[in-house]
Amino acid sequence: MSNEALTGANLKTPSAAGIAGLLFSFLFIAAFWLLRISVPADPQEPGSWLRASSGTVALAMNLVPFAGIAFLWFIGVLRDRLGQLEDRFFATVFFGSGLLFLAMLFLACAVVGGILFAFTTKPEELIGSATFHFARAAVLCF
Repeated sequence: MSNEALTGANLKTPSAAGIAGLLFSFLFIAAFWLLRISVPADPQEPGSWLRASSGTVALAMNLVPFAGIAFLWFIGVLRDRLGQLEDRFFATVFFGSGLLFLAMLFLACAVVGGILFAFTTKPEELIGSATFHFARAAVLCF
């Protein structure tokens, strides 16, 4: 077998992978909708949402990794569709910004997960702490 035969073969993504963009958008919207209905917009709210809606918030946070995987598939499908027509600078910026978006999304989810975990261990101490207010304000930016 020659090297040309091995490297010349073009691997194509499955056509079903195009659905990844729709799956990403569905999961992403579902996660944000669950957060929006569970967490009040007022940052001065004393934390009663943690008692009432922590399960819904945890469900939203569990959807985010699957949305991230679908987003990576979506980026892969787009780059495959462009193929040789894709500009190297555009490819670098597109891929880098996609990874940065996912990193920031996962970081925000880690902050929310930290709030939920800290609330389950010591709920009284968390609500009055500066850490809770900082994390709550950071989640609002999410």
